[in-house]
Amino acid sequence: MESLFSAMIVLLLVSFSCFTSSEALTSNNGNITIKWDFMSWTPDGYVAVVTAYNYQKQRSIGSPGWKMSWRWTRKEVIWSMVGAQITKQGDCSMFNENIPHSCISKPTVVDLPPKTPYYQQIANCCKGGVLKPGLESAFQIAVGNAGDSVKTVRMPVNFMFTAPKQQYLCGPTKNVRPTRFITADKRRMTRALMTWNITCVFHKAT
Repeated sequence: MESLFSAMIVLLLVSFSCFTSSEALTSNNGNITIKWDFMSWTPDGYVAVVTAYNYQKQRSIGSPGWKMSWRWTRKEVIWSMVGAQITKQGDCSMFNENIPHSCISKPTVVDLPPKTPYYQQIANCCKGGVLKPGLESAFQIAVGNAGDSVKTVRMPVNFMFTAPKQQYLCGPTKNVRPTRFITADKRRMTRALMTWNITCVFHKAT
């Protein structure tokens, strides 16, 4: 009887732990959802479009805008970006030619201003980091020293999303159903090669 009682206590503790961990990233007021859509593979990595969706009902992100960061799990570099930029390049001294946009292991991304030249933009970028409820902000990223297939690429970890006077908690990176896209003329549907999803919820005002 004593062993049965102990087993029930352990089960309750495990169930409570699972409940609290899942509830920690659930909010009735919505969330910030980050999608990492793989668009193509390159000889040493991939090109992806990263989009932050503001699914919060009433919370807007104002100027000077959002910041997004993560930690690479290998020695990835960012060859180039469109629609955003990394705040620090880091040490790229090991490259003699074709210097990467960033070699830092924990990059921080910021949005570009609205008057950014057209050739440096993609759809839904360049709002100065302002992100109103129901809208989205996107950028394109070319990653090197990374896997070049769905089996060899590795997810970044420790995602952080911050905004002026707002602190968020982000969950783990998850592999989800690839995002589908409809062309401008609505006559053709394509889809990402693979999609990662990160959910961030408002934690507290700062």
